Amino acid sequence: MTFKHNFKKVLSATAFAAALVVAPAANVSAATNDASSTQQSSTATSQDQQASQDQAASQSSAANQSSSTSTSSATSTSTVKKVAKKTKKTSKKKAVKKVAKKTSKKATKKAKKTSKKSTKKTTKAATAAVTASADQSQATDQQDDAAKKAAEAAAKKAAAAKKAAAKKAAAKKAAAKKAAAKKKAAAKKRAAAKKRAAAKKKAAAKKKAAKKSAEKAAKYWIAMRESGGYYTARNGSCYGRYQLLISYLGGDLSKKNQERTADRYVYGRYGSWVNAKRFWLAHNWY
Repeated sequence: MTFKHNFKKVLSATAFAAALVVAPAANVSAATNDASSTQQSSTATSQDQQASQDQAASQSSAANQSSSTSTSSATSTSTVKKVAKKTKKTSKKKAVKKVAKKTSKKATKKAKKTSKKSTKKTTKAATAAVTASADQSQATDQQDDAAKKAAEAAAKKAAAAKKAAAKKAAAKKAAAKKAAAKKKAAAKKRAAAKKRAAAKKKAAAKKKAAKKSAEKAAKYWIAMRESGGYYTARNGSCYGRYQLLISYLGGDLSKKNQERTADRYVYGRYGSWVNAKRFWLAHNWY
């Protein structure tokens, strides 16, 4: 009973020591994971080796205790001392790892701060570059707009000038056409006037010819009625072709003087031989 009781105590102490060894190792491993992945792997390997050694020691101690009660007591005391020593060593390692964790944390924080500053600086530079690019792009756009507006204004001015020139040419053409039409109308009018004058002249000439012919016919008609056309016919105090008073002839009984004297008498008294013939028809004399 005493042996079994002591063996149980030894087993309990061994298990407790193993738990103390494993627990700090686990805490250290968790802390190391926050600091660095490399330290975590190394710590995990060390913990595994330590746990294996502790388990081997526990198994050896248990075997030795099974052989005798006194040996188990001595072994138990030695194991407790070893566990205490290992626990102290583990605590020291834990402190060292804690310091390493703190140092790593500070380094990480510093690196983050540096990275943040670098990122901020890079972002500021990138923003400045983007702003400069945007300003340059805006300036280029403004220049393009100005060039485009200038080109549009020049094209508009050219179109206006072309339109004005076309309008001027059209006005000139219209004026020339109007002048040509006016000239043509004037020429037509002159031609018409000339034609009317010619017609009038022709009509006058025709009328004159007709009058002359009528005068000649009336004169011939009276001569035939007065003397039968003879220049030597005599009837009392009347003589010649037109039976004029001898006193009218002035002593000149020639044919030429008879014609001239008869015309002077008729045109002076009746205005024409036609009128004289008309009077003769009314009174049988003239």
